[in-house]
Amino acid sequence: MSTELASRQQRLRSAILAAAEDVFLRDGYRGASMDEIAAIAHVSKQTVYKHFGSKERLFVELVSSMTDAAGDPVGHESAVPAADVEGTLVTLATAMLDAVLTPRILRLRRLVIGEADRFPDLGRALHAHGPARAIAGVQRRLEAWSADGVLPPVDGAAAQRFNWIVMGAPLNDAMLLGDDAILPPAARHAHATAAVRAFVRSLGADLDR
Repeated sequence: MSTELASRQQRLRSAILAAAEDVFLRDGYRGASMDEIAAIAHVSKQTVYKHFGSKERLFVELVSSMTDAAGDPVGHESAVPAADVEGTLVTLATAMLDAVLTPRILRLRRLVIGEADRFPDLGRALHAHGPARAIAGVQRRLEAWSADGVLPPVDGAAAQRFNWIVMGAPLNDAMLLGDDAILPPAARHAHATAAVRAFVRSLGADLDR
């Protein structure tokens, strides 16, 4: 495939995904029309099916791409943490909250949960590109600090505990109580700071020495 053709194919995929985001988030999975997605993307319905195969596969791709895009600024793939453990973790925790506590990502999560029994691939895609990716990134940081002697040895579930302490209450409130329950930026940072301090204490680390 030539570079020009590959670029055109990528533009088509991006246009279809952008249209799918509008339609799925507005109408839900069952209400979403493939004809409308094609019309908004300015392509034929056959082109949509050629690129994604089915409505379900298009939604799985949308879940993956939206979750990846939300998480990319957090820097999940970073494996070399800074020397300031608490400051780095507060920055990371705040970024994780910022990535998830947005109306469009919350709507996506609600949609996926509503369809997870019928289409398990949706839940798996959200989990892999969202929480699992975040937890793996935190675990790499914690293990690097532990290897450097900055933190005590950590077990394999340390990052899961960090993720729950940081995300649990704010995400539950926003998911169940609606967009009005989304923490504003200042409250997110305050929550992240308190959560990180509690987590670091739970490790038995003394970072004030």
